[in-house]
This record gives sequence, structure tokens and C-alpha cells, in this order.
Amino acid sequence: MSGGVYKVIELVGTSPDSWEAAARAAIEAATRTLEDVRVAEVVKMDVRLEGNKVAEYRVKLAVSFKYHKEL
Repeated sequence: MSGGVYKVIELVGTSPDSWEAAARAAIEAATRTLEDVRVAEVVKMDVRLEGNKVAEYRVKLAVSFKYHKEL
């Protein structure tokens, strides 16, 4: 029987438009720099305010990707 090993990191994506766009930004960055990204779990969502208005949506994600042992 063969199993897999995965590493989990936290990333924060930001967007002036929405939480969905903030999550998408973090996932797109992760997939450009990591191999075999498998799962992204929302850990926290918040907003940054300026002048009592939402200036930026922020999403913290736990991103897992397959661990490849270096030979």
C-alpha cells in the first residue's frame, strides 16, 4: 500500500473586490510556485478599513501540496 505526504502552508490573499477574489489571488500565486497543490482551506476572513469603509478583503488559506522527497 502506498500513501502520500503533504505539506501545509498558510497564505494570505487580498483584493479590493471580494473575499472570493482574495482567495483566488492566493491560490493562483500558490499554483505558480508550488507543485501538486491539492487543497486550500479558508482559515480566516477579514477586511481592512479606511475611513470607515472596506478598503481590502483578506483571506487566510491553509494550502496543501504534495511533498516530493528530494533524492
